[in-house]
This record gives sequence, structure tokens and C-alpha cells, in this order.
Amino acid sequence: MNDFVNKWLLDPTVGKIVTAVLAIVILIALIKFVQKNLSKKIKDTDTRYRVRKSISFFGYLIAIFVLTIVFSDKLGGLTVALGVAGAGIAFALQEVIASFAGWFAISFAKFYKPGDRVQLGGIKGDVIDVGVLRTTLMEVGQWVNGDLYNGRVVRIANSFVFKEPVFNYSGDFPFLWDEITIPVKYGSDYKFAREMFRKISDDLLGEFSTRAKSAWDELVEKFLIENASVEPMITMIANDNWIEFTVRYVVDYKARRTTKDKLFTRILEEVDKNSEKIGLASATFQIVETPTINVRLKNQ
Repeated sequence: MNDFVNKWLLDPTVGKIVTAVLAIVILIALIKFVQKNLSKKIKDTDTRYRVRKSISFFGYLIAIFVLTIVFSDKLGGLTVALGVAGAGIAFALQEVIASFAGWFAISFAKFYKPGDRVQLGGIKGDVIDVGVLRTTLMEVGQWVNGDLYNGRVVRIANSFVFKEPVFNYSGDFPFLWDEITIPVKYGSDYKFAREMFRKISDDLLGEFSTRAKSAWDELVEKFLIENASVEPMITMIANDNWIEFTVRYVVDYKARRTTKDKLFTRILEEVDKNSEKIGLASATFQIVETPTINVRLKNQ
């Protein structure tokens, strides 16, 4: 019994391990307690998320600091062993290391942040969490049209930022160019139609244009890019079937579908009010009647 006590319970290494485990358990409990209480007091979702992530990050730093202090006298002897094992560990965990490097790049190089809409690894969605190894997306699209959530939560390794392009829909310029086409019958007053579409666009899209102009000016100062127009643009072409108007405009990346709905609703209302000047075209097919053929048979 005495040998067991002297060998295990009084062993300095065992004492250090027990101390480290107790310290980590207390630290985890403290972090959970602080996160829970702060989450109740912070109403803003974005602020609450960032506070929770910051507390977790500082918890990791404190845990590393505690372990360093507890095992400080053992680190020298472990240097050679860790150096030999390091190469094997790096090879076995290369994907994990690449994901950690990806997290570092995401955090400090500003590839994207929680709340952004991105396309990463062939998956499009809103970033809801950026972990040390994986990025979590709430997926949009696939079998659902109009850039709406489909309900799937996707976790993608952070290493993908080094392997594939990262499409950020809401980074430095949180707007997209979109357009709709309106077919108008030949014989309509095309000048009146152009002016009507312009007025509707200005009324419904003026807010987006104002906000986009400010964001685009900042983008021009930051990058080598030409100064583009963010005002609604109305263009017209004439084809074999009808006059086709195209309304090109800037819209918030999360409001594409609702904006199209408002535009088409307003256009149909105005066309109905001015049916004597303008009419919408549709594909029609004219079946030409076959002429009557008289056949006379002679008796042989």
C-alpha cells in the first residue's frame, strides 16, 4: 500500500496531471457560465455571437498558458521527443493543419466573416459559424429557387480557401447587379414604355442605388477598378417577335427575389392602366388553313 502511495499518489508528474485536469475543468465551467449569462443580456444576434467566440478563444489561450506553467519543468525533456514525432504528426494531420491555417487566413485576411453569403467548395449559403477547423453554412438554393434557405446546414473544411475560389456576395460590396426582361408588342409606344420602366425603377430601386453608390466609391478607392454606374439602366432591342426591354439594376444580395416580385407587380399594374399605349407580348402561333383541293376521277 505504501509503495502504491509513494509511486502514484505522491509522484510529482501525477500531481501535475491532476492539477492540469482540475484547472481545465474549472476553466471550461467558468467559460460556459460566462457565456450563458452574457447571452441572456445581449439582445443583438451578431454581437452575442462575437462575444461567445471571443470568450472561447481567450479560454483556449488561458488553457495553453496554464498547461505551460504546470509542465514548465518537463518541457525541456520533451523537446527532442516532440521534434522526432512532429514530422509524423504533421504528415498524418496535414488536412487538419491546412484547415487550421485556413481558419487563420479567414480570421486575419478577411476572406469572409459570420453573416456573409458565400459560395465555398461548390456550396452556396450564409456563414453562421467559423470554427478552428470548419466553416458552417446555412445552405441556399439547390432545389429551392430565389436564393432562399433550403434547411440544410453544411460544414466545410477551412482548407478549401486554399484549394478553390471563394465567392463572397456580401464582402466589400454587398450588392449584386440583376436584370429583368419585358417583351412589348410591336405597335406599342416604345418611348412611353421606356420612360414608364425608368420611373418604376427609380421609385423602387432608388434606395439600393444610393447605398450602392457609397459602397462602390469605397471599393474604387481600395482596388484598381473602374467607376461603374449603379443607377438603373433601361435598354431595348427589337427581334422577330417583339420589342424586348431589359431593366438592369443594383440590388441587395438578400433581396433579389422580393425586388423582382415588386418590379413585375408594378409593371403589370402600369401596363393595365395604359393598355391603349402599351401591350405585353407573348409567343403566338398562327395556323394557316389548308386550301381546299378538288379531285376529279375519270371513269376508265
